[in-house]
Amino acid sequence: MADSLTIRKIIERLSAGDIRIPAFQRGYVWEPDQVGFLLDSIYKGFPIGIIFLWKTDVPLKTEKNLGRFKLPEPKKDYPVNYVLDGQQRITSLFSVFQTILTPVKEVGDNEWIDIYFDIEASADLQNSCFIALKPEEVDNSRHFPMNTLFDSVAYRKATEGFEDADKKKLDKLQEIFKEALIPIQEFETDDRGTVAIVFERINRAGVELDIYQLLSAWSWSEDFDLQERFNELSGDLLPFGFDSFRDDKDLQLKCCSGVILKEASVVSIFRLNGGEVRKNFEKIGNGIKACIDFLHLELHVHSLEYMPFPTMMIPLVVFFASDSKAGITITNDQRNELVKWFWKSLFSRRYSAGVNKKCEEDIREVLELKKDPKYRMKKIEVDIDESFFNKNQFNVGAANTKSFILMLAQYAPKSFISGANVILKDVLRRVNRNEFHHIFPKKYLQKKGLEDKRINCLSNMCFMSNADNQKIKDKAPAEYKKMIPRKILKNVLTHAVCAPESLNQNYEDFSKNRSALLLKKVYELAS
Repeated sequence: MADSLTIRKIIERLSAGDIRIPAFQRGYVWEPDQVGFLLDSIYKGFPIGIIFLWKTDVPLKTEKNLGRFKLPEPKKDYPVNYVLDGQQRITSLFSVFQTILTPVKEVGDNEWIDIYFDIEASADLQNSCFIALKPEEVDNSRHFPMNTLFDSVAYRKATEGFEDADKKKLDKLQEIFKEALIPIQEFETDDRGTVAIVFERINRAGVELDIYQLLSAWSWSEDFDLQERFNELSGDLLPFGFDSFRDDKDLQLKCCSGVILKEASVVSIFRLNGGEVRKNFEKIGNGIKACIDFLHLELHVHSLEYMPFPTMMIPLVVFFASDSKAGITITNDQRNELVKWFWKSLFSRRYSAGVNKKCEEDIREVLELKKDPKYRMKKIEVDIDESFFNKNQFNVGAANTKSFILMLAQYAPKSFISGANVILKDVLRRVNRNEFHHIFPKKYLQKKGLEDKRINCLSNMCFMSNADNQKIKDKAPAEYKKMIPRKILKNVLTHAVCAPESLNQNYEDFSKNRSALLLKKVYELAS
C-alpha cells in the first residue's frame, strides 16, 4: 500500500514506537553534509525516495536504536512497522526535528551537529541552503536552527532577531517543511519467508541491507547470538590461519545451510529457521573446525585466501559436521576420496560457475561417503593440458594460480639456493607475491627479448625466498646453478617439480618439459 506522510506525522509515529529499526539494518552512517542535502532536496521539491516499511504483529527480538535515540516500546497488540529501506533518511529527519525524546548516545563515532538554514545562501538549484554547524560557528544573523521549525514557541523565539523580509522567508521555509509529504510504502505480513524475498529484491536494487544481520536477528535468543558465536569460532580458527573466515558472512551462512538443509544457495539461506540454527550450531562449528584441520594437514591449505574456490569448504563442512567435539573418525579410503575430489574440483574449475548446483551435488556425494566408507564419489572430469601452465599468468589473486601454488605445496618445496625447507604455514598464510619467483629470472629473459606473458607463465614460477632471489638476480640458470650445493641440487629441483636437467635447458625446452611434468602431477593427485 502506497501513501504519503508529513514529516510531523512520521516523527509522531516514531516517537510512539510505531515505526522501528530492525536489528538486521546497518547503523546510522550519514555525515552532517548528507543530512543538509536531504533537507535542501525537500526545500526545493526534489524527490527523496520512498520509505519502505514492513508491518507485522510479531515484533523481532532484537532491534536497533534510531540513531542517537532509543524508541519507546510500541503499544500492546499494535502492529509494528520496521524500516526496510530509508533508515538513513528517516533517522536524519527525526534527529533534526523531534523535540520529545532525549538522545541516549551519539551517532557512530561522531557528535551530532545541528543543521541550520542559511538565509544568505544562493537560491540556485545546485548549492545547498542548509549547513551543519557547531555552536561556535553559528552566526545568529544568518543561520536559522532547523530544530525549532515544528515547535511554535521555539520558532517564534528563533525568528525574533531577523528582519521582516527574512521572517517572511523563514515562514515560507516552515510552511514547506510542514506541508512536505514523504512517500511511504508498506507491506503487511507475518511470514518471514515473504519478507526474505522482498528483502532480497530490495538488495538487488542496490540497497545495502545485510542478509547476515537479518538471519542473526531471526536466530537470536537470550543465550544465543549468531554473530557472536561465529566471532568466537573464528578465534578458535586463528592458529590455523583461517581467522578471515570471521569476515566471510556469506560463507558462514552457506555452511549453516549446507549442514541443516543440504544445500547452500541464497534461497536456502532465507529458508533457515532460527531455532534450527541454534540447535545445530555446535555441529556446524565442529564441522568447520574439522574441515579446516583437514585442509591444513592433508592439503597444505593454510589460509582462506589461498582457497581458489572458498565455496568448496561447504561439502567438507557437511562431511565433518558432528555433535561430538572430538569429531568423526575417517578411514583412509574416505580421506583419499576427499583428497581426489579436492584436486579434481580445483583443476576442473568445477566451482567457477553453476556453484549452487555443484555444491548441492557434492553435498549428496560426501554424505554418501560419510555413510559408506567404501563409496566412490561420482567422477569429475579434469580436462587440461600443458597450456594450463605455459599460458596462464602467475597472479596470486587468480584461482588458477592458487591451484598451482597448492599443488607445488604438496611436494615439500625448498628454496632454490639455500635448499632450506619452505615453511608453508608461514608462507601460505599471507598472499604475498615475494614468496614466489621466476626459475628463469625475469631480467634474464627480458634481455633475450621475451614478452612478459611468456616470462610470467606458471611453468616458470616456484617457491623461493626473496633473499635467494636477490642472489640470483638476472643470472642465467646454468650460472646460478653453481651456487646450489651439488649434493642438494637434485633434491631441490625434485621438490620444485623440475627435471634434473632443467637449469641446463633453453627456456622453450624448459617451459615445455616442466609443463608436462606439472600436468602429470595434476593427474596423479586427482586419480
